[in-house]
Amino acid sequence: MPLSPPVGRQHLHTRRVVCQGFFRDDGLWDIEGRITDEKTYEHANEWRGPLQPGDFVHDMSIRLTIDHKFTIVDAEAVTDKSPYRMCGDIAPAFKKLIGLRIGGGFHRAVRERLGGIHGCTHIVELLGPVATTVFQTVSSKKAQDLNRAHREKTGTLPPKDPNAPARPPRKPYMLDTCHTWASDSEVTRRWVPHFYTGPDAEAVRAAVEGKDVEMEG
Repeated sequence: MPLSPPVGRQHLHTRRVVCQGFFRDDGLWDIEGRITDEKTYEHANEWRGPLQPGDFVHDMSIRLTIDHKFTIVDAEAVTDKSPYRMCGDIAPAFKKLIGLRIGGGFHRAVRERLGGIHGCTHIVELLGPVATTVFQTVSSKKAQDLNRAHREKTGTLPPKDPNAPARPPRKPYMLDTCHTWASDSEVTRRWVPHFYTGPDAEAVRAAVEGKDVEMEG
């Protein structure tokens, strides 16, 4: 369902954010984000001269390399276009992200290291959708299969003990983060029934006891 028809208006600005996730040949993950800003009209810039419609005011990117535990093992930021000559000078500071784990408290840790004058507003903002893209990339069945195949090939997958007790299901990261993934919603009931808390929760959990429920994606 699209937005309702707008009133008469004039388009002035476009910001684009594109994030992509990749599984690397060495078993790590690359998550990349790019942010661009452009105007629909010519405007002055003291450093670069007149910017034409469609010229990027900002064009900035970041790549996070993470392991299977969501720990950042490398970070690279670049500024290809900016309104001021010195904007790109701060890019090396984003190496401070190395060692952080993407999960609870990540954004607070980012602000501690790169907030205010210690970072770039736009690249720091970009880390929000980049972090979400980590989970969207790594949590899919396709990604898990690639990770398992690589670890089996390289001998880094721990051997399975047939006598070990079954591990309890891990709480999904998206549970109770939005309306759809409320713990008592029909989506939770269908895809993560072990964590469903609706009025028929006991019956739902009993029905899937000992079964694997595979999420889409």
